[in-house]
Amino acid sequence: MANYDVIVIGAGPGGYVCAIRCAQLGLKTACVESRETLGGTCLNVGCIPSKAMLHASEMYHEAHTHFETMGLMGVSPKVDLGKMLEYKQSTVESNTKGIEFLFKKNKVDWLKGHGKVAGKGKVEVAGEIHEAKHIVIATGSEAASLPGIEIDEERVVTSTGALELKSVPKKMVVIGAGVIGLEMGSVYSRLGSDVTVLEFLDVITPGMDGEVQKSFQKMLTKQGINFTLGAAVQGVQKLKSKLKVTYKLRKDDSDGAIDADVVLVATGRKPYTDGLGLAEAGVEMTERGQIKTDAHLATNIEGIWAIGDVITGPMLAHKAEDEGMAVAETIAGQKGHVNYKVIPGVIYTSPEVASVGQTEEQLKEEGRAYTVGKFPFMGNARAKSHFTGDGFVKLLADKETDRILGAHIIGPMAGDLIHEICVGMEFGAAAEDIARTCHAHPTFSEAVREAALACGDGAIHA
Repeated sequence: MANYDVIVIGAGPGGYVCAIRCAQLGLKTACVESRETLGGTCLNVGCIPSKAMLHASEMYHEAHTHFETMGLMGVSPKVDLGKMLEYKQSTVESNTKGIEFLFKKNKVDWLKGHGKVAGKGKVEVAGEIHEAKHIVIATGSEAASLPGIEIDEERVVTSTGALELKSVPKKMVVIGAGVIGLEMGSVYSRLGSDVTVLEFLDVITPGMDGEVQKSFQKMLTKQGINFTLGAAVQGVQKLKSKLKVTYKLRKDDSDGAIDADVVLVATGRKPYTDGLGLAEAGVEMTERGQIKTDAHLATNIEGIWAIGDVITGPMLAHKAEDEGMAVAETIAGQKGHVNYKVIPGVIYTSPEVASVGQTEEQLKEEGRAYTVGKFPFMGNARAKSHFTGDGFVKLLADKETDRILGAHIIGPMAGDLIHEICVGMEFGAAAEDIARTCHAHPTFSEAVREAALACGDGAIHA
């Protein structure tokens, strides 16, 4: 048995960041993780490996579409999926080993095994009890499925199985038009699969700015991805040589069916709280199976905290990281805080999609007067030279104060460009502040400045 100031259960982005920050603030800290490697879903079977696959498939696509135009001649490359998976795995290993190094550097103990709250200030790991003044639950989430669909991670897969396919399927059906479905669907579409996305709602990427949704779907359709919206999937039948996905169209209750070699179930994720001893400890839960916390991320049980996917809010790695640092600072007697109004969201397809703050639909619903500044990437010199002129930057600002209320970008490097707006919003910036800031030329970021200019007297290059 060992005594600690803090024990963090879960070593995903929220958990390992929380543990490291606790140690940096002088707290004796341990982190519990049952995987053989640190980093949780994100580093092992989520964010990082999927980005490696996205990058590889984009390079393959570039070689077949733009290399010759740029004067890069030669035999077009072929897909060796086994080799691509080796590259993906090497990316994963370099990141997970990096977390191990950071634990050693910051003197964070890794308690290997499944963690369980075993009473006030007690955590059981692999049959051994450890004591701590504070316990942080950071166990993340797991893939959610639909009733009647059996996941085998070979033919009917979640994102985990999609990252380990032995060959590129001829036909892939993706159930769910959210971030995971569109990212992995675009990977296999570029590698040669005939991809069809079935979505229950009448739009893709639910909750995103409506104008971005429509433009995004058009771009993906142009790339060869098929969409059937308003489709309520009824089941997946496993036949000898194929899969049969059945669904009902919500608009007229008509039946539909489509064959596939692989079905990717991307219908969201759910908090992973099984076997943690939370009920026995008296930890209060929400109706949706999340751990209930207050504004400081504390549960109803003194000394037990929760962060990341197990609590309310968007299931995003960077949101969990912010919460992990906030909890660590609060435990250390500081003023930990997370600004939930400025948490960006990114879809790493090509083009990328990024957003922060409010959408136009939300502003209209609350009756707020606002201005819109838009600028197309077709007017950006750098984007045109990279064959990435599709898309736009959309900035929303308060009509009276000009304060930035939200931003929505679809285009090259959107996931990086959005952070200029995030910083601006943290400091209460006006669109004019962005417009009057000199941006290097030629860069993609000039499109952000042009959108800010469009909130005022008008963009220069539009």
